[in-house]
Amino acid sequence: MAVTVVIADDQTMVRQSFRAVLDAQPDIEVVGEAATGAEAVAACRRLRPDLVLMDIRMPELDGLAATRQLLGGDRESGPRVLMLTTFDADEYVYGALGAGASGFLLKDSPLDDLVAAVRMVAAGNALFAPAVTRRVIAGFAGRRPRTQDVTRLAGLTARELEVLRLIAQGLSNVDIAGRLVIAEQTAKTHVSRVLGKLGLRDRAQAVVLAYEAKLVVPGE
Repeated sequence: MAVTVVIADDQTMVRQSFRAVLDAQPDIEVVGEAATGAEAVAACRRLRPDLVLMDIRMPELDGLAATRQLLGGDRESGPRVLMLTTFDADEYVYGALGAGASGFLLKDSPLDDLVAAVRMVAAGNALFAPAVTRRVIAGFAGRRPRTQDVTRLAGLTARELEVLRLIAQGLSNVDIAGRLVIAEQTAKTHVSRVLGKLGLRDRAQAVVLAYEAKLVVPGE
């Protein structure tokens, strides 16, 4: 089944360019477009896409506010959000993560990277632009009140805690399998169990929680 996508950007040429590239993929289908944040919210509620490409700077309602409206307190019911921007300033990354976005990509990235990003985020992986490092994620967690207590991790086994730590360090399932000397499918199962036990939607939320709970610290 194809990944359904809504493209939200105030520039017509950008939307058309992204649509042409994504619609050319056999496993991706663009089901709608929006030129403002308000239109993006309305389109996503009407079309219920798997993922929305959300520009940060849009009229009426910016991408961060639109994402917060879409996801609200129940992030399971909304689409995954891949934020797009021409800026890599930390405050945008903080805002995107805080709003519940699963990915962050610069608009000047190659179009092939956009296609790969859509697939990654739709599959539940966190995606951050190469210019965005763990320093940014760690800084984001440090700015927030420590609402996530270590007791939330009490239900995880020692192996699952280790897997969460590796997720927070940016390792893929393949990398986790190699680090723990286990099969890739076993690593994938561990990751799914960690997310399920913690009530997390994807790796982006897992990274933030791991830093908030001090399971990992900057510089590790």
